[in-house]
Amino acid sequence: MADRSLRGMRIGAQSLQSEDGVVFADRAEHTYRCETCGHETIMTFSADAELPETWECRQCGAAATLLVDSKPVEIDRSGEKVARTHWDMLLERRTRAELEELLEERLTYLRARRGQQKSA
Repeated sequence: MADRSLRGMRIGAQSLQSEDGVVFADRAEHTYRCETCGHETIMTFSADAELPETWECRQCGAAATLLVDSKPVEIDRSGEKVARTHWDMLLERRTRAELEELLEERLTYLRARRGQQKSA
């Protein structure tokens, strides 16, 4: 008898749960516009979700900006650190004159060493 009740079922392929009594969360659609290619992407989020200010454009991969009342949101970047390069950190320790002097000393040494290797 138990064998007959499972006949015709694809186990694991279909859920036996129903959606009766399930209350879905409120949803809202938000638009993102890419500055690079002009493509607009419409995303659906939960109504109470915190919205990201940028979203990756599906066409070109650049950052698309959230539109509120058909205008792009102003993104506050004041808290972000600016990446310092090796050159910036070097200039914090030495002046350009000192760097040029060190470069000239090193070039003189290398030229002298190269000259000695050729004659040897």
